[in-house]
Amino acid sequence: MTDLFHAALLPANLLPTALLVFVLLYWLTVITGLLDFKSLDLDVHHHPELHHTHFHAPEGMGVSWLNHALAFFNLGRVPLMVFVAFVALPLWVGSILLNYYLGNSSWQLGLLLLLPLLLVALLVAKVLTTPFVHVFAAFEKDHHDGTRPLGKVCTILLPASQQHLGQASVAVPNGAPLMLNVRAADATTELRKGDSALVIDYDEQRRCYVIEPYEVS
Repeated sequence: MTDLFHAALLPANLLPTALLVFVLLYWLTVITGLLDFKSLDLDVHHHPELHHTHFHAPEGMGVSWLNHALAFFNLGRVPLMVFVAFVALPLWVGSILLNYYLGNSSWQLGLLLLLPLLLVALLVAKVLTTPFVHVFAAFEKDHHDGTRPLGKVCTILLPASQQHLGQASVAVPNGAPLMLNVRAADATTELRKGDSALVIDYDEQRRCYVIEPYEVS
């Protein structure tokens, strides 16, 4: 373990280590409820009927290649930080192993090796995130198929305010609860884990449901 720690802090491995630490700290804040898991998501829009992701850019800019790249790597189909997590771990492991077997501790050579390592890590992340495409599509299926849970009471799972997305669940008779991305309707309202709220609208731009506090009798 000590050798692995020293290897991780070598100049050749410092960037992959920093990325991995950032990802771990991010998910720690998500688990503790300080952030929602889509707080650093990309502003992209995926259309299932077209099977690709659209990246909106200023008029006149040719971004067709970027749309295809995002779709190929499942970005827009899975949250950005889920994808980054699946990139960071293979990138870090690959950097540790490659620099170890090459006997390299130089940051210059380590930086050169990052390009092929990053390409491999991206391809690994695409494979690993592909099963999650269907999982996250199911989370929003209720919106796409017209069965939106408007007017229903939900239970807060991750804290939500007007500016910060949270998560909530809606009980479904004889079925698994619906998992929703939510935000508060009022700027002064902050809903905490365990609170009850009423689903009153759907925010097309932020792809989340709008909720307000609700007292369950």
